[in-house]
Amino acid sequence: MKRFAPLLAAAGLVATTVPLLSATQASAAPAPDYGARKPAWHRCGADTPASYECATIKVPLDYSRPQGRKLDLAISRIKSGNPAKRHGVLLLNPGGPGGSGLDLPLLTAEAMPKEVRDQFDLVGFDPRGVGQSSPISCGLTDAEQNMDRPYRKATFGADVAWARTVADKCREKAGAVLPHITTRNTARDLDAIRAALGERKISYLGYSYGTYLGAVYTQMFPNRTDRFVLDSGVDPQRIWRGMIQVWATEAEPAFKRWTEWTAQRSGEFQLGDSPEAVSQTFWALVARADKDPIVVDDMKVTGDDIRAARGVFFYPAQAAPFVKSLKDAADGKAPATGTGTATDTGTATATATAELKRVFQKPEPASDNGTAVFWSVVCGDTGAWPRDPEQYRRDAVKDKAAYPLYGDFASNIKPCAFWQRPVEAATPMKTRANVMTVQNEWDSQTPLTSGQGLHRALKGSRMVLAQGGEGHGVYLSDPNSCANAPVSAYLTTGKLPAGDVTCRTQPGTAERRASQTPQKPLPLPSVPGRF
Repeated sequence: MKRFAPLLAAAGLVATTVPLLSATQASAAPAPDYGARKPAWHRCGADTPASYECATIKVPLDYSRPQGRKLDLAISRIKSGNPAKRHGVLLLNPGGPGGSGLDLPLLTAEAMPKEVRDQFDLVGFDPRGVGQSSPISCGLTDAEQNMDRPYRKATFGADVAWARTVADKCREKAGAVLPHITTRNTARDLDAIRAALGERKISYLGYSYGTYLGAVYTQMFPNRTDRFVLDSGVDPQRIWRGMIQVWATEAEPAFKRWTEWTAQRSGEFQLGDSPEAVSQTFWALVARADKDPIVVDDMKVTGDDIRAARGVFFYPAQAAPFVKSLKDAADGKAPATGTGTATDTGTATATATAELKRVFQKPEPASDNGTAVFWSVVCGDTGAWPRDPEQYRRDAVKDKAAYPLYGDFASNIKPCAFWQRPVEAATPMKTRANVMTVQNEWDSQTPLTSGQGLHRALKGSRMVLAQGGEGHGVYLSDPNSCANAPVSAYLTTGKLPAGDVTCRTQPGTAERRASQTPQKPLPLPSVPGRF
């Protein structure tokens, strides 16, 4: 099945092992002989502001052998424009794993309130193995990068072969580096950046996978943790297979909410006048597409393709015209045009028709750097992945029945079944962490239950929950989010709220969300198979 482009602009938005490092090595600070070297800053590019500076520092490939092989770590910064109010440095991470964060200072500087901006030098970086930081590759083809594989008895053997091939190619191409591309080592890199900048502590803003990276840092370096905002949380108890499976479990309540929303607007969308009827319409469309693929432009869309678009159902105002356009295409109807009505359903439907072409369009072959780092981290962080392919088969069959939208995709076999064993155990969350976690109620990539799990795991944390909030990424992503004010207040003052904060954000229509999209949106994970 083809690898998808991002679903919608607004939807843009993985057995215990014996660690090979000693406890002292595992938590040790970077060695002073390299950590103390000051970066040689230079202008990042002729077409970027002079205030946007870049540099490269050296970090150990293996922190248990600090004098051994080194990796380049590309970093960037924009200094505070108000030295009198400067508090320190704010490191930024967009998620992934495998996402580049080198340009985040530019993007966040535009969106960040001045009272927060004045407090910090904004510091971005490409994590080890990513982008300009000694990038790795597995030599994967475009098809091999696709992880959205539905379970079918006839194709399971091919899925097992795919998973084994990915693991084998990664081992062959980057085997000496892969064991060290992990969250714990990236957390050590954060501390190496801190040391290179001459800072006693760091503050941090991390999204999605970046929340887990930040959480691990708080456990490994608690005395160097300052103001930490963990936005759209990864549950440490679910790394990483459970975080993929949560896409399936939480797609079901999102789908139910969509059927209810759509049934209330049956006159607009003609998909059914009750939630049950809307659901029946949808599943009939899936079955129809499995037998006779729906032609969208010059592409053929199967029922599995439609199910793989599970993230769209977290946005009812976009999912309804999306499904209607698919149904119209199946029925051979021309797309609707704008009606000029108050709801402007025709415009939304016409927009969704255009989106169909983009959603199901096979992208141009892409570098596998992000995919290589993704598997390195999700397979290398934990040894909890099953090793027996039959376990994946059983789980996929069971979860397809329990979570029909995406259950078999989530539980089907992954390359981690054939990955080498991790060199370190996962990080236990035992140390108190006075940090802020932030969450939208309807987040497709790190659903609410995941964000709540992160909050529970980090004793001392405060959670800001935007009820009604839709989308992956909250702070600076939606100018109207009710979560922006408490996050900005914490970053400005360093004072956490006395208790958790729950506020209400009005879910946006497709038109409102489009009008709110920043000119340079934050590069949060926009592919369904990323955090």
